[in-house]
Amino acid sequence: MSKTNKAVRPKLAQEGFFGRLSYYSSRAVANLRQNVFVSAVTVGTIALALLIASLFLLVYVNLSGMAEGWSDKVQVTAYFDAEPAPLAVAALKGRVQAIPGTAKVLFVSQAEAEKRLRSRLKGQESLLEGISAEVLPASLEIRLDRDHRDNESVAAYVAKLKQIQGITEVQYGEEWVRRFNSFMNLFRLMGALLGGFLTITVLFIVSNTIKLTIYARKDELELLGLVGATRFFIKAPFLIEGVLQGAAGAVISLLALLGCYFAFLKNAGDFLGINPASAGLSFLPPSHLAGVVLGGVLLGFIGSATSLKRFINV
Repeated sequence: MSKTNKAVRPKLAQEGFFGRLSYYSSRAVANLRQNVFVSAVTVGTIALALLIASLFLLVYVNLSGMAEGWSDKVQVTAYFDAEPAPLAVAALKGRVQAIPGTAKVLFVSQAEAEKRLRSRLKGQESLLEGISAEVLPASLEIRLDRDHRDNESVAAYVAKLKQIQGITEVQYGEEWVRRFNSFMNLFRLMGALLGGFLTITVLFIVSNTIKLTIYARKDELELLGLVGATRFFIKAPFLIEGVLQGAAGAVISLLALLGCYFAFLKNAGDFLGINPASAGLSFLPPSHLAGVVLGGVLLGFIGSATSLKRFINV
């Protein structure tokens, strides 16, 4: 049952678009004040539904960021049969850099390769007895940009790389790249399916909640129709109410999500044994925050518009 407060009904004080907008907005605010309990239930339902959707979005964004970080391990290594002269190294790096998809090129000399090998086998130096830098090949370590890390792009890149004179062998962990891209495709597909299902569920819950609140005020709609009020005159305040309730629900859901996020950061080390800072966890970027608020506004507007269709033909 809604709690009804007496409020002064606004009057149309100014003609024109802005005057009517101000009038309808004042009526919407007055209606919210008169139906505090029903409005609070609607805002709370929208906030809870958007909190669930935002939580899913936060998890998806962080998992996607971690997966993109793993893709940085996609590296192509080109080996030379003989170490090129210092002047030739710059020319070779330039030719590789000119291949589309190249993000970074690093030349590893035979001496540097030996130094790395000894560093990795530190404590087992006896295994390297009799091994000199000459037995290790010089190489180019190439990092690809993110648009060229799928299976086909890497294979095409390697084919172009092999055409450069002096390069005798190219390695890039073909099996790892294939499995990683398969995982990313499955991850995106699951994200899209779950996100779509969640969006439909949220729209259904919010629409029906608003429909119930409007049904509770059907006497008001019928009375306005009987005195000859136009459809737009009846609809406008309810639509503005829906927008205000959706925006308020979105802001509350984001504040709740922010509280959950900081609570998780504070306690993650205790019950998960991880350092959130080193794990690279982050909150939603500004574009996603704006998307959630816009989504709340649209939910309120669409929920009100669809619900009014049933009662507006009075």
